[in-house]
Formats: sequence, structure tokens, C-alpha cells
Amino acid sequence: MDNLFAYIMHREGAPHDSAAELLAAARQLAPQAAPVAILAGHGPELDAACQQAAALFPQVWKIGHPYLAQPNAEILRPLLARLVPQGALLLLAHEHFAMDLAPGLSVKLGAAYLPDAVAFTGIEGGRLKAVREEFAGLVSAHVSLDLSAGAVISLRPGAFKAGEAAPVQGQISDKSAADLDGGMPPARRRYIETVAAEAGEVDITKAEVLVSVGRGIQDQDNLELVFDLAKALGAEVSCSRPIVDAKWLPKPRQVGTSGKTVKPKVYLACGISGSSQHLGGLTGASCVIAINKHPKAPIFQRAEVGVVADIIQFLPVLTKAVRAAK
Repeated sequence: MDNLFAYIMHREGAPHDSAAELLAAARQLAPQAAPVAILAGHGPELDAACQQAAALFPQVWKIGHPYLAQPNAEILRPLLARLVPQGALLLLAHEHFAMDLAPGLSVKLGAAYLPDAVAFTGIEGGRLKAVREEFAGLVSAHVSLDLSAGAVISLRPGAFKAGEAAPVQGQISDKSAADLDGGMPPARRRYIETVAAEAGEVDITKAEVLVSVGRGIQDQDNLELVFDLAKALGAEVSCSRPIVDAKWLPKPRQVGTSGKTVKPKVYLACGISGSSQHLGGLTGASCVIAINKHPKAPIFQRAEVGVVADIIQFLPVLTKAVRAAK
């Protein structure tokens, strides 16, 4: 497959973590293709991000301009429409900026549009078969895209596992001058400020092991049981929305569609029923272990390992066993 592109977000001179996932998705679609990474921005931070992206992608296109110092889909959309060739397939991470950029870009390119894809199942007869989740993960929709006119596809973070590819020495092509010869498009919106989200003391999206707690913990004082187990495992603590609503743990620890999407190697769900909103944040989890006293709890449908038990009684026993094993 020719004309395969990935738009890479970056911050403070480093590509977003999703860059490796976009590369993995591109390799899945066309193992022999040379996908092109596109980065837009301005100044030394853009240059540094392009250098790092070139260690992943064989080709990197740099679009630099002072107007692009802050992400602005209204400005970037027509620029990409002039740069990306007709019939191309463009991948993006399904983040806030892509939700703004991608729909209108697909219209300008005359291409198919697929948001929030979680899997590709193959290409047959010029049509891409993919899977996306709807209704907060309650329904998996199998869709077919006609690739004859190209496609713009945003991918769910964590859905495509980043492989351990050998570093490459990609070529960086500066597309700034060529693309901006036509002048900057008029913008009806302007950047005012960036309001950073509450950071919290830990970043659960980076954790390899998460011990997550839900309503089954019953009382705030019982959270000590969860933190003890997490310490024994060398894990971080996360939670479901009821724990945040009760103000027992801060918002940055919440997993779910209204919280954070996580991709740990092990996710230990303690006393979490498994609502669709919570499961929406577990797309990238490799192994889910569920502990719940209700055998019909929805979380067991997602779990690789299930334990039917009251976490108040079970967690101290598990913590003791983990310490003994170490």
C-alpha cells in the first residue's frame, strides 16, 4: 500500500506516545510500506520532535510556521489537504485534536472517514475491514471502507500495541516552504492559552501494573488495603468513577471514558462492577484480573482471570501471599 501517512502529535520536543502505536497500525495494514510521519509546529521543539520521529518512521514531513506553534485544526486542515496526495490513507490518534481535525480533513480530501477504530481485520477487494466500538463499548461495529479515494482514520489509544521495532534513520523533508507558498489560510479562531489538566502525583497511563478499586471497597478507610497490595506488587493505584465522585481519590486516578485510557500489562480490578464507561478505558490492557463478590458482574466478561470474593477479606490474603512469594 502506497501513500500511507501518520499525523504525529508532539509536545516539548517529543512525539506523543501514540506515535509508536500509529506505526504499528501502519505496519499491520502494509508490512512492506514506508509510512510517512507528518509533524506540524514551529521552532526548536518541532525540530527535536522530528528528529525523534525519524528514529521510528523511514520518512518524516515537517510543516513549520509560527501560526502552528499551537495546534489549530482550522489552519492545519487546508495545509494537509494540499500536502497529502489524493487516495492516501492517513492515520491519527483519536485524541481531542484529531476529533477536531479529521472529519473536515476527510471532506477536503474526498476520502472515507473512520473515527475511533480499535482493530483492523483485513483488506479485501480494495476495502478495509475495521472494528470500532459504539455506545461506550457496548457494541462492536464491523465496518468496511472503500479505499479507492483514500481514508482518514483515527485510532483508539492503546488499541494497537506498539512493537519493539529496530531504530531507523528516517529522512526528514521540510515541507514548510512548498506548502505555504499559497499563503496561510484565514483563521476564525485564535489561541488564547493552554489550561493544563490536573496532573496528580502519578500518571496511571504509564503504569505497567495497576491495582484499581471500585465501589466494592465500601469505605474510604479500606483504601489502605488497596495501597498495601499495590506496594507489594510495585503497582500504581487507580479507580472507577464512584471513588472519584465520593472524593476518596483524585480525578487523575480515574479509569474510563470520563477518566483516562490505560494500557498496563496487568490491570487488577478490585470491587469494580465493570460498567461500559469503565471498560472503555481498558482497551489497551493486556491482562485484566477481576475480583468481585458478584459472579455475574460485567467485569468478568472482560477479565482473563476472575475471582469471586469479597475484596475486604480477599485483598489482605492476596497481599500477604505476594509478599511471601517475593
